[in-house]
Amino acid sequence: MDISVVIPLYNEVESLPELTSWISKVMAENHFSYEIILVDDGSNDGSWEMIRKLSDGNQFIEAIKFRRNYGKSAALNVGFAAAAGNVVITMDADLQDSPDEIPELYRRIMEEKFDLVSGWKAKRHDPLSKTIPTKLFNSVTRKMSGIHNLHDFNCGLKAYRKTVVKNIEVYGEMHRYIPVLAKWAGFTKIGEQVVEHFPRKYGKTKFGMSRFVNGFLDLLSIFFVGKFAKRPMHFFGTMGVLSFMTGFIIAIWIVCEKQYLIYQNEKYHLHVPYRDATDNPAFYIALVAIVVGFQLFLTGFVAELVSRNAPERNNYQIEEKL
Repeated sequence: MDISVVIPLYNEVESLPELTSWISKVMAENHFSYEIILVDDGSNDGSWEMIRKLSDGNQFIEAIKFRRNYGKSAALNVGFAAAAGNVVITMDADLQDSPDEIPELYRRIMEEKFDLVSGWKAKRHDPLSKTIPTKLFNSVTRKMSGIHNLHDFNCGLKAYRKTVVKNIEVYGEMHRYIPVLAKWAGFTKIGEQVVEHFPRKYGKTKFGMSRFVNGFLDLLSIFFVGKFAKRPMHFFGTMGVLSFMTGFIIAIWIVCEKQYLIYQNEKYHLHVPYRDATDNPAFYIALVAIVVGFQLFLTGFVAELVSRNAPERNNYQIEEKL
């Protein structure tokens, strides 16, 4: 099969007939063998009933329905697992992404040998309350990930070589960082394509401002996991050793200072006052640093054990498949 089109959706009943018809038209014109995988993320507006109807009239439509809303990352992860095409295209269900971009995305994967090609909505039809945080988010992600050639990490329209989607795990809000996940997995040939962005035709956006907070937290998570998932002791152990050594050095300094004053008093018959170690505030700083160092080291040890025996993270309740 040439192409699998994976479409996560939540309450997009109005756009589904037009979207699936548009995709089928593009595929027929370009003589692609294909499948459309619709993943209903717990919709409650009649989307699943519409998908049933569309599936009856289109043999290329497959569908998966969650029992409840898990989020876009969960829908993509399940869609990736079901995809059989040599090239996997993802797009949003709100008609803001154009299926006419599919042939060029497919060509760049197959002929230019990219592992992943991400869309770039150079001209967006979104309010400033969305575009300004998006630009900031993309700038931070570029700097932290080292993928400097992408302008729009969060664009839903992307193309992947099949081996990419079969070797990455998407969870939480990680759909924004799939290029980063791909890079950490060793798929480094990542390209970008300017794509057309349409205004939303039906309904309203399902994402609020909380996505930017969650997105930043997930960026920190993916940065940590990408570097230390297989060797957490390198992170926690290093921090633990630094903390322990800092506390140990302070403790030695306190002891040496007291002994030096005692020696000076005895040798020169002085009466310079000195404090007991427990009366020195630095003593408690040293004590806390030593304890924290031990805790961090033990955390690294436990994390090593957990990383070797981690259970499956993506386990979602699927109500029905078509």
